[in-house]
Amino acid sequence: MAGAELIHHPLPAHAMAARLPQVITVTDLAFELLPGHFDPRFRAYARLAHRLAARRAAQVICISETTAADVRRLWGVAPGRTTVALLGPGQELTPLGPVRPRHFLYVGDAEPRKNLPALLAAYARYRERSGGEPLPLVLAGGATAGAPGVSVVARPDAVRLAELCAGAAALVHPALHEGFGLTPLEAMRFGVPVLAAPVSGVVEVADAAVRYADPHDPETFAAAMAELAGDAALRERLAAAGRRRAEAFTWARCARAHQDAYSVALSR
Repeated sequence: MAGAELIHHPLPAHAMAARLPQVITVTDLAFELLPGHFDPRFRAYARLAHRLAARRAAQVICISETTAADVRRLWGVAPGRTTVALLGPGQELTPLGPVRPRHFLYVGDAEPRKNLPALLAAYARYRERSGGEPLPLVLAGGATAGAPGVSVVARPDAVRLAELCAGAAALVHPALHEGFGLTPLEAMRFGVPVLAAPVSGVVEVADAAVRYADPHDPETFAAAMAELAGDAALRERLAAAGRRRAEAFTWARCARAHQDAYSVALSR
């Protein structure tokens, strides 16, 4: 740390022996809000260590207003010690030419708060009620499932993910909590319609540019999937709205917010 003026921990941590101002990043407080979805040992550790790091930090960088509000309310961090640094639009995906919708797409893992069982239940109902050929469901990332119409693409690279996005009638995102909603934002930037749960982190990012459905009600989610599969005009409206919304999020803006946080921390 020779010559350093400040330490930035990209997670809630604190260096006890360091005498420099310290800044931390908090992405979400899902373990506080959905405690039953996390290992009790991790939850007990994080509740103590992460909260302590936030209270000792000179400045707490939060990736959304949603997370900042949770940090203030649940951890008692003063508003003046939080900085919101909205993320940029995610990874760069190479645009492809128009492709006829071939599937629904889920991108993520099987972490409990991602609500994959509810999505699989909704997809099964969508298949049952489909009058014609139901679209398949592709799980891309770290999730696996064995069910009719469901296929898995494990950890696709950027090229393969772009292909999957190009062929998607919609990204389906039933997560019960998000600190930001980066996966929907990536899809919106690519022009993929999004069907998501109306959790605060996603609503903050997507606003009215996505189709929302109740993540606790597979019937509602199934109906929304059927609507998106059969309504090309709706898909086009959502794709256009998503692209416009995604333009508001840039990594340059995120970097400037980090600089502001450092300046505040150094002035204390």
